[in-house]
Amino acid sequence: MAKEVKLILMAVTAVVLVSTRPAWAGGMKVIANPSVQAASITLAELKSVYMEEKNSLADGTHVQPVVAKGGAAHEIFLRMYLDRSDPALQIYYRSLVFTGKGSMPKAVQSDAEMVAYVAKTKGAIGYVTANASVEGVKVLEVK
Repeated sequence: MAKEVKLILMAVTAVVLVSTRPAWAGGMKVIANPSVQAASITLAELKSVYMEEKNSLADGTHVQPVVAKGGAAHEIFLRMYLDRSDPALQIYYRSLVFTGKGSMPKAVQSDAEMVAYVAKTKGAIGYVTANASVEGVKVLEVK
């Protein structure tokens, strides 16, 4: 009996964990400057761009990441796509700067500022909350 209960609890836990990821994704959009050719981006590409391991997508389009200084979209993005906390990400970026291997990405205060910056900056890629106006940028599907 105890073995059956454990199996049921493990199954319920797995369902809850799997079902929460799409809910997080529904809370944000990944956006890009219209110069970015791609209509979608893989999770691996997105993470590589934000971890400054790559500066172009599979199609050769040069991209530069833009981060939010906080907020709902930022927290969702960090948990879902980078699997890091904000302090851990800041330490990571500072270590890149200190070792000369990278630089701090542009950081913005709000969804409106993110959209405005991404819209005017060739190759920029960022993220906003799901209900943010995305006029002037394209929304990328994350696969």
